[in-house]
Amino acid sequence: MSILPCTVRTDPQGRELIRHGTALFPAACYHDRLDLAPVPWHWHDEWEAAVLWRGSALVAVEGEKRVLRRGEGFFINAGVLHAAWDHAGSACQFHSVVFHPRLVGGGVDSVFWQKYVQPLLEGGAPRGVFLDRSARWHREALEAVEAAWQACGSEQPGYEFSVRAALSRLVLQLERYPRPSAEPPPTEKALRDGERIRTMIQFIQAHCGEELTAAQIAASAAVSESECLRCFRAAIGVPPMQYLRQLRLQKAAELLQTTQLRVADVGARCGFQDASYFTKTFREWKGCSPGAYRRKKGGT
Repeated sequence: MSILPCTVRTDPQGRELIRHGTALFPAACYHDRLDLAPVPWHWHDEWEAAVLWRGSALVAVEGEKRVLRRGEGFFINAGVLHAAWDHAGSACQFHSVVFHPRLVGGGVDSVFWQKYVQPLLEGGAPRGVFLDRSARWHREALEAVEAAWQACGSEQPGYEFSVRAALSRLVLQLERYPRPSAEPPPTEKALRDGERIRTMIQFIQAHCGEELTAAQIAASAAVSESECLRCFRAAIGVPPMQYLRQLRLQKAAELLQTTQLRVADVGARCGFQDASYFTKTFREWKGCSPGAYRRKKGGT
């Protein structure tokens, strides 16, 4: 299995559309280059684990953010919103593995699923784990991720066994994640907040090229503006209008690289009706004008 470049495409709910691996072998490995583009907010049914290979990254798992450096990494649980950005112009790159829990757990009636996989999928399990090498199990987990990634890229005969064995070691190390022995399941409020944030993200992604207000975003989930703000800050750490602006800029960067649209038309298509404001906002984000960004990235 070859190593793939990271390209995140999502449905209106923010769920990733890319199929990771195959039905027979549900795992895929990626070489993520945050110097080319950030990883936008998204979620998927699979688990994800990564090791930073170069530079440093700002990684967000719902409301928690952490700067990770070379040699550190993370684990993201299924169904959890997450994103990542290059930090301080470090040209960050990382190796990531996205895999379905059944690859290591087998069927739900197996001891592997019931003893090791199911506890990681239940309510008391961590939403994400930042692996900073501060403990031995952190280091062993990171080594397991890198071993799985290298085995994927090698495509040596029987590499599937090597990948599954390495990811099994990762899951075993994650069992050491410190948590209360009797952590309660998610509250009704937490579950309701999760539904609300996904509804609002769905609305924003479906209408990001239009004029939008915080009131409209809140109304899409039948909540007040203050409740909308609270949900966004709790779930992904930024207010809704900042999330909207980030999404628009990410879409604009993609269009600049893949289309021949005029810069002003790119801005308008992504919701920036004022061309000068689009240029100013894009420059603040990327450190250069949209036109310069297109030339630098070899856009058509």
